[in-house]
Amino acid sequence: MKDVSKATTAYNEIRKRILSNQVVAGARLREDEWAKKLDVNRAAVREALTRLLGEQLVVPGEKGGYFVKSFTEENVTEIRELRKVLELGALEIAIVKISPEDLQELSTICDEFTAMVERGYYGGALEADMKFHETLIAASGNQKIAGIYHSSNIPLFHQKLGKIKSHLDDYLLTDQEHREILAAIRNADLEKAREALSRHLMRGEVYL
Repeated sequence: MKDVSKATTAYNEIRKRILSNQVVAGARLREDEWAKKLDVNRAAVREALTRLLGEQLVVPGEKGGYFVKSFTEENVTEIRELRKVLELGALEIAIVKISPEDLQELSTICDEFTAMVERGYYGGALEADMKFHETLIAASGNQKIAGIYHSSNIPLFHQKLGKIKSHLDDYLLTDQEHREILAAIRNADLEKAREALSRHLMRGEVYL
C-alpha cells in the first residue's frame, strides 16, 4: 500500500471513530498505537493526525502529541443547530424522490443498529447510527448538502463507550426514533418526519 493510501486509510478510520464517539473526548491519540491498530506506519498516522488537526477534530497537547477535541455546551448546541439545518433540508428534498433502494438501505441500517445493541457491540451500533444520518443526507441527491455535511465533521450525540451500559436507554430511544423517521419517510409524511427528526436531534443534545 502506497504511503498516500495508508495516510488516507488512517485518516478515514480515526475520523470515523472520533465522529461516532468510539474515541472519548480528551483521549490522546498515540502514533504507535494507531499504527499497530490500523496496520500502517507511523508516518501515515502522523499525516492523518495533522489533517484532523486542520479540521479541528484533534488539538495539540501542551507537551506534544494529539488529543481528541472536547466540546463545550455551546459547541453541542451549535452542532445540533447545524445538523437540524442540513438534515431537515435534506429530508425535505429526499422525501419526494427517495428510491426504494434508499428506503431499504435505511431499513437495513436500523436492523443493524438493533442487532448491534442487542449483542452488546456498541462500537458497531455507533457506526450504524452515523451511517443512518449520512444515508439520509445522501438520499437527497444534493451533492452540495452532502459535501457540507461531510466537511463539517459532525459528531454523534451519545455517551462515551465506557458509559453505555449505564445509559442504554439512549440507544433504545435512538433505535425507536430512527424507525419513526423511516416510517414517516415511507408514508411521505413530511410533517411527521420533520417532527421525529427534530425531536431526535434535540433529545440527543439534551441527553449529552
